Amino acid sequence: MVDQPLPAVSLLGEFAVTLQIAHEVSHEVFEQITQWAAAIDAAPPVGLREIVPAMVSLTAYFDPEKTTLTQIASAVLRLLPTENRVTATRNPVIEIPVCYGGTHGIDLNDVSRHCGLSPAEVIHIHSSGEYRVHMVGFMPGFPYLGGMSERIATPRRETPRTSIPPGSVGIGGRQTGIYPLESPGGWQLIGRTPWMLFEPQRVPPTLLVAGDRVCFRPIAVEEFERLAREVTCPSV
Repeated sequence: MVDQPLPAVSLLGEFAVTLQIAHEVSHEVFEQITQWAAAIDAAPPVGLREIVPAMVSLTAYFDPEKTTLTQIASAVLRLLPTENRVTATRNPVIEIPVCYGGTHGIDLNDVSRHCGLSPAEVIHIHSSGEYRVHMVGFMPGFPYLGGMSERIATPRRETPRTSIPPGSVGIGGRQTGIYPLESPGGWQLIGRTPWMLFEPQRVPPTLLVAGDRVCFRPIAVEEFERLAREVTCPSV
């Protein structure tokens, strides 16, 4: 048995505490965070409002009328597993349709040149992988997906765009992600999905959550337009 090192603890404002377990993103680190968050959810301390897992940390938000920073930090630390039992969670794979290239993926050619691949090879590699949602952040519903092939890793744009269409699929370094809403952004855009990843009236409002398994299915422009007209996103 190998004891799990205690995470670094830091305060996030007055009503939250962050526990960081590593400096580098990896599948093993993500599984550890998932395991710890599950342990906390199974026996939530008094005053705990929410646990938010991230790529190398998790944050506990609390009610200051029911507990204190010191109490919540101590309670969360006591709930962390004392041994590392990393087991892969086998959630169903969520297949997301993506129209690659053209007006929906205006940076596909730049990515292919950077990687020394053809656009078709970039599409094949990107759509052949299985990804895990490491965290949802930046904006409501934006999934940071781990597991992308290093062969298509591409730096973010030097100059971010002021407006990116919702559903745009991008590459930022060694990660891929999907813009759920129109927003500024600097990721390399290689395609777009017609699915709505964030709808405030939906329960839950976000399509993807941390821990979900995701893959991409290439579709033609005609199918993109048909799915976009259907408006609603399928339940998963």
